[in-house]
Amino acid sequence: MLVAINTGNPKAQSEWTADESLTELAELVKTAGGVVVGRLTQRLPQPQKVTYLGKGKLDELIESRAQINYDTAVFDDELTPLQQRTLEEALKVKVIDRVALILDIFARHAHTREGKLQVELAQLQYLLPRLAGQWSHLERLGGGIGTRGPGESQLETDKRILQRKIVVLESKLDDVSRQRDLYRQKRKREGIPVAALVGYTNSGKSSLMRAMTKADVFVEDKLFATLDPTTRRMTLPDKRQILITDTVGFIKKLPPTIVKAFRATLEELSEASILIHVIDITSRNAVGQCQTVETILKELEIDEKPRITVFNKIDLLPGLVNAKNETEALSGLKERGVEPACTVFTSATNRWGLKDLSLGIGQLVPGNSTFGFQT
Repeated sequence: MLVAINTGNPKAQSEWTADESLTELAELVKTAGGVVVGRLTQRLPQPQKVTYLGKGKLDELIESRAQINYDTAVFDDELTPLQQRTLEEALKVKVIDRVALILDIFARHAHTREGKLQVELAQLQYLLPRLAGQWSHLERLGGGIGTRGPGESQLETDKRILQRKIVVLESKLDDVSRQRDLYRQKRKREGIPVAALVGYTNSGKSSLMRAMTKADVFVEDKLFATLDPTTRRMTLPDKRQILITDTVGFIKKLPPTIVKAFRATLEELSEASILIHVIDITSRNAVGQCQTVETILKELEIDEKPRITVFNKIDLLPGLVNAKNETEALSGLKERGVEPACTVFTSATNRWGLKDLSLGIGQLVPGNSTFGFQT
């Protein structure tokens, strides 16, 4: 069962509605292997401090379980430890929030040692403030002899264990960060420019990278199919060579714990010569997704970098799905009043627009010489 609060006062046209946000949450649940059986929204200025929902809607959620028989309630916002504990006691089912769901997907998709370290760190940082809920059964026994000491000591012991694990993981990731920095310094000395692919999750970055570099890159039509960073070589039309880096996709309400844990990976973006912002032109909320990416780039202080905007998946646009080739597709866009010269339009699947993209990258990357290097 998906649950969300509708604040009802979007700040701008690009603001997500509750329905759009729940649709994305449903995709996250699907990616995590779950099945959505129902949705519930409530119009509130902000979530209730203790119960997230108002009393009436919470009762409705409790009653709906008899008809729908859901076994997990997924909330579209990050829940406080108190909200999660209260909701679990009221609903008698597993309660998870958007952050826990994203972390679960990350855990499934992390394959490298670095990726696994990053996910584990984010999970422990998320779990630490919620440990008290693991010992809520002691509260039901009441105070007095036999309940006070053991509960407190065990809880404190668990906290110390988690804190020690967090310190160890942060130390290991610092080593990874230093190693990455050495690679970056080497690339700088050799004069190797880097173009980093950024964009909303499932915008087609990995497919585009595979088409551009002819490299064997994992591609799947799911959110966060790519988690571990990948770097491949590409030859530009003027025979210069650059590195293309593909990193984890962004998403609305990206938790601070994830941003912090993936610091070493995101540092790759700060060192890139240019950014290639890939947008799924077929998405119903492409504007909101663009705004989310812009906000995250600003938070990472890299929004001023030279950039190429790529509208991907043009082969899936209504009216262009039967286009026989790139020329016909781009002509169709011109007829709609869209001028391809303003940006780059691509279909990674059909390899449309790759020449224009390569030319655009060549105009932005620094240096005029042909680079020779090993990857």
